[in-house]
Amino acid sequence: MPEPHLRAADADRAAVATALGQHMSAGRLSVEEYDERLARAYAAKTYGELDALTADLPSAVPSARPDPRPAAGSTSTVDRHGGWDADPQSWRSWATTSLIVLTIWAATSLASWEFLYFWPVWVIGPWGAVLLAQTLTRRGDGPGRLT
Repeated sequence: MPEPHLRAADADRAAVATALGQHMSAGRLSVEEYDERLARAYAAKTYGELDALTADLPSAVPSARPDPRPAAGSTSTVDRHGGWDADPQSWRSWATTSLIVLTIWAATSLASWEFLYFWPVWVIGPWGAVLLAQTLTRRGDGPGRLT
């Protein structure tokens, strides 16, 4: 920030308020500390007053982005091409959901003593088709394949 005796603008106060919010969400400030510092930030008149509010905090809040590369030997549902790869967990999820919707359909059909419209096809069909297509198209992808 510029010299501490210079007057701060509304945009400067808002920037400090945003930084304080990021530090609170990162766990560096309690809610009470955040509230107190936020009130002081909006009441600040100079850059020096604003600097004092963040002096004990790191200057840049690091982003908490995970490493985009999966660990060696791990199975990831997101492949290296940015698309979804149909792994065994995806098929298990599909099978579980299929069983649930088929059970609901069967129970409602039995309760009404007639076969109702087979709506589970709209849940099972498209999802299964996508998983099947992904499984068939990714079959040639291996660790040694170059992109």
